[in-house]
Amino acid sequence: MMTASAQAQQLPKYLDETVPVEQRIDDALSRMTLDEKIAVIHAQSKFSSPGVKRLGFPDLWTDDGPHGVRPDVLWDEWVQAGQTNDSCVAFPALTCLAATWNPAMASLYGTSLGEEALYRNKSVILGPGVNINRTPLGGRNFEYMGEDPYLASQMVVPYVQGLQSKGVASCVKHYALNNDEEYRHQVNVIISDRALHEIYLPAFRAAVQQGGAWAIMGAYNLYKNQHNCHNNILLNKILKQDWGFDGVVISDWGGCHNTEEAVTNGLDLEFGTWTDGLKMGRTNAYDSYHMAVAYKQLIQEGKFTTKELDEKVRRVLRLFYRTTMNRHKPYGFLCSEAHYDAARKIAQEGIVLLKNEKIKGLKNETLLPLDKSKQQRILVVGENAIKMMTVGGGSSSLKVQHEILPLDGLTSALSRQTSTIDYARGYVGDTIQSFDGVTVGRSLRETRSKAELIAEAVEKAKQADVVIFFGGLNKSDFQDCEGHDRKQYELPYGQNELIEALLAVNPRLVYVNISGNAVAMPFANKVPAILQAWFLGSEAGNAIADVLFGEANPSGKLPYTWYQRLDDCGAHALKAFPGIWRDDYKIIDEEYKEGIYVGYRWADKKKIRPLFAFGHGLSYTTFKIGKPVADKKQMTADEKFSFTINVTNTGSRAGAETVQLYVSDKKASVDRPVKELKAFQKVFLQPGESRDVTLTIARDALSFYDEVKGQWTAEPGQFEALIGTASDRIMEKCSFELK
Repeated sequence: MMTASAQAQQLPKYLDETVPVEQRIDDALSRMTLDEKIAVIHAQSKFSSPGVKRLGFPDLWTDDGPHGVRPDVLWDEWVQAGQTNDSCVAFPALTCLAATWNPAMASLYGTSLGEEALYRNKSVILGPGVNINRTPLGGRNFEYMGEDPYLASQMVVPYVQGLQSKGVASCVKHYALNNDEEYRHQVNVIISDRALHEIYLPAFRAAVQQGGAWAIMGAYNLYKNQHNCHNNILLNKILKQDWGFDGVVISDWGGCHNTEEAVTNGLDLEFGTWTDGLKMGRTNAYDSYHMAVAYKQLIQEGKFTTKELDEKVRRVLRLFYRTTMNRHKPYGFLCSEAHYDAARKIAQEGIVLLKNEKIKGLKNETLLPLDKSKQQRILVVGENAIKMMTVGGGSSSLKVQHEILPLDGLTSALSRQTSTIDYARGYVGDTIQSFDGVTVGRSLRETRSKAELIAEAVEKAKQADVVIFFGGLNKSDFQDCEGHDRKQYELPYGQNELIEALLAVNPRLVYVNISGNAVAMPFANKVPAILQAWFLGSEAGNAIADVLFGEANPSGKLPYTWYQRLDDCGAHALKAFPGIWRDDYKIIDEEYKEGIYVGYRWADKKKIRPLFAFGHGLSYTTFKIGKPVADKKQMTADEKFSFTINVTNTGSRAGAETVQLYVSDKKASVDRPVKELKAFQKVFLQPGESRDVTLTIARDALSFYDEVKGQWTAEPGQFEALIGTASDRIMEKCSFELK
């Protein structure tokens, strides 16, 4: 028999797994023709790019995430392929994941999604998204991880690592400054270097340098008048040079606009460029891409050498070896019990109990959790109790094996109990029956008038022991949806009027808000219990029922500031959103006038009291936070600084609290925020249990981006660690010095 070493000697170097990958890439590159090189740097269908068939490299298949694996479309059309084996588990939207404040949940999320992608033979998942929530009107905020760069950084790294542990590349998006959906191809962002580096880039940097992301997706918008899919500063200087990114830069679909800029400014793999497919003599519309025939002709004419091309191909080949050519990938699983369990657990941990006050007439007790053993009449009101939220919203729309709707989850939870559940729709928001070929299940058609719907809900509320109102937003245009931003901060569809009518006849009302964004709540001081339930995916109804009935103790924390009014947000207070059209109406200039003061940083600076603060979230139990004990009083630039805090569960239920550490620079040469999140840890405790939590910071937690030097700087001096359970609930302070 031939030995393994003898077999290896017969293999070409690029196929020999005993040879280091970079040498294999060199060998493969040397064997490729110009046409083969050109082919691998642009798409061949809506979601695939070709491998190198002559050399045995399989095609590369991408697919949308980041909340589940998108159903397959036809080769060259945005139409469902009609397959029967491409249903998936929908995981909660990334705002919910960020609200868990638990990196272990991000790892579970990435690992589970990777297994689903692997089963479907997808090598690149287009996600996660880590653009900063700059304004609550951002249509795509539900796909991102909140307003704080540190929180987003801590959550994106385990997601990327979990996904890629399955041999599936994470394509982190949308790099960068992609904070507008309306006219997103035309927005030119004007921003200070400090705001760019301190607020909008850290999560991308963490994904690359700590998470080891294998791909990055360029954004549609412009920065310094260059489209971000071929932006010299963002892609060449910052991403590839400063951060050492060795992966592939993939264009957002249709984000490439210019061949020469694409060649020189860092784009590696082009997808989605619009072609009509009818050009004379052109049998393949994908040859019309900027990095296809047009690029090849520039090389043949001598305007470019193959230097840039070889660098792009080298990166694509590196991606091949990490994914399609990886012979040791694990097995994938689709719609497994473990994935549904993961989706439910993440949803439970991400649901945020915003308010739960004691009310008169209920033995001075809180309304939540509802007692399943008590006979009661429960009225569920609201369209969002019966509306699928996995369908719609743009590219993250999914075809799920099942989605447990809130009404069904509550009904199932009480199926063996003596309580009764009734339902009233109350309002009509969206009666669309399908999106991109996927139907919404339960019919949403309605013939009754607004007055009739309100009257029915009010009459039923009079007879109920408790009313649970499911409202908020949905994934229709101009709500939480790709392609459009919200037009208003207020709730749509007359929900405020309906809530006021219900409260007038029954004050025992639980408001469950379904959304990825904050909304105005003029009724907040009248409603005793408020729950933020996000877009929770396949297990939505079960997870919500778990929390409402106390089977799961809520532990989520808000990943963004929930403003009382829109003008409490810096971008709106300064009239800096949206931007201003240029005279030729081709480009919108949008200046980020608020700079580094996004979210709670702005609220602190202006002493604005939010409706619910960043990091806020209640529990059905209570906790005591002890005084922090620092391991030293001074630190040098190369040391770390640790604080130990004792946390005790002083209530009667098992639960979790998240200890948050913010840093305040007491004297600096530049303007700095009042405080910035720099460490946190979630701790699970049984009733009466105590545990020490240690939070550690280093020099980077004390640094700001010095625009003069073009680098991060930590100035010696006095700092203060502020420790609490929300940005507006600081319980302990501890001073220290950087020498």
